[in-house]
Order: sequence, then structure tokens, then C-alpha cells
Amino acid sequence: MLSEPFSFDTPSGYRLAAQLEHPGGDPKAWALFAHCFSCGKDNIAAVRIARGLAEQGIGAVRLDFAGLGASGGRFASRGFSADVDDLQAAGAAMAAQGRPIALMVGHSLGGAAVLAAAADMPSVKAVVTIGAPSDVNHVLHQFKGDSLDRIATAGEAEVQLGRRPFVVSQAFIDDLPNHDLIDRVATLHRPLLVMHAPGDDTVGIENAAAIYAAAKHPKSFVSLDGSDHLVTRRGDADYVAGMIAVWFRRYLNLAE
Repeated sequence: MLSEPFSFDTPSGYRLAAQLEHPGGDPKAWALFAHCFSCGKDNIAAVRIARGLAEQGIGAVRLDFAGLGASGGRFASRGFSADVDDLQAAGAAMAAQGRPIALMVGHSLGGAAVLAAAADMPSVKAVVTIGAPSDVNHVLHQFKGDSLDRIATAGEAEVQLGRRPFVVSQAFIDDLPNHDLIDRVATLHRPLLVMHAPGDDTVGIENAAAIYAAAKHPKSFVSLDGSDHLVTRRGDADYVAGMIAVWFRRYLNLAE
């Protein structure tokens, strides 16, 4: 397999950094992986799952959302809407290279983003979520103590997210209520695989139930029993990649 840097400009004027994971031969299809909130494309789960898909013959591209990792833009002023825009820009950039995105995989808030973005990406044949919230406002649970008050007072403030400091603006917070994720799920019109750990103490299993209930058939659910929310164990990541590849092949074959 080959891992190759890839970057592209967005309609908003900043440049996004990504990494392509090539299979050993010609890819059966290309997948786009959306990382968890504030994580980045080099997060353990993003790397292992993307490379696991490549091992199964599915090329994968993992990107840094705006203001994270090696990507341009400013995290402080970019909301959930920007994540959706970034995914669609990545899809357009891949299509321009003759590598249309057929599968979208999103982890945690990245799962919410792929649910919001996929319906407007005609090449996408199927969607997978891993530990995704059913309401994007769930991300507010990550803001501890007086973080939200300090952001509201100053317009933006430095907060701790995942034990790392980030500057977050009020515009980021204000954007969240604009998104009805359940409505997007109900009108997705794509095969959907919902993957979630029953013991997830960051995004509870009730979120998976709400997403699954809202989705139309064909839809599937896989329990990630014993996995942590961030899918940090290699065995769990390998299991996720293997299950996605097996499930997706059916819809890829039907489309062909």
C-alpha cells in the first residue's frame, strides 16, 4: 500500500490537507473519512481505519478539517457548517482527479458531518457512522466549567478540548442549532451503517438508536461491544474497517 499527501483549495479560500491511502492494486472505490471533533486526520482511529479499508481494496482519503492539523482556515470561527463544506470540497477535489467518493465514513461529530453532507454528493453510494451523535448540539458537552460563558462574553476564548487548548468563537456555538441532523438522516436516501459501542460514555448508545430509527431502509447496525469512543485499540479499528468493507461491497456490487 501507498500513503500519499494530498491538498486542495476550498471555495472559502483556505487550503485543506489530506492523506490518501492507496490499496495495493486498483481501488474498488474511494472512501472519505471524517475525523472526530478536534481530532485531525492523524488521529489513531482515522489512520487505522483508513489503512484498514485500503487493505480491503478500498482507497481512503482522510482530511484535517479547517484550522486543524496541517489545514488552513481558522478553527475558532468555523462551525459545523464548515465541516460539511470541507467534506463536499474534498469530494469535488477527488472527483476532479478521477477518484469520485463512493463511501463516506464519519467518526463521532465527523459522523454527523457525513450524514449532513452525503445527500448533496451524487457519487456517494453509502454512508457509515461510528459513535456519532444524533444532535450536533451534543458537542457542547465537551465544553467544561465556564467555557461557554467566557466565549459568550469575549466573543471567543481558549478552552480545553480533549486535553488540548483550542480557541473557539461564539459563531461556532451559534452555528450548531442551525442543523436538524435527524431530518438529514430521514432524507439521506443512501444505505446507512450505524456502528456504536453500547458502553460509549462520551456519546451514548441512545444516539445510535435515534439515527437508526430516523433512517430509511436499507440500514444496518453493528455493535462495537467493548470499544471505547475514540476506537483507540488496534483490534477494534481492524474490526471496524473489516465490517465496513464487507458491508459496503454489497452496495458497490449492486450499483455496478
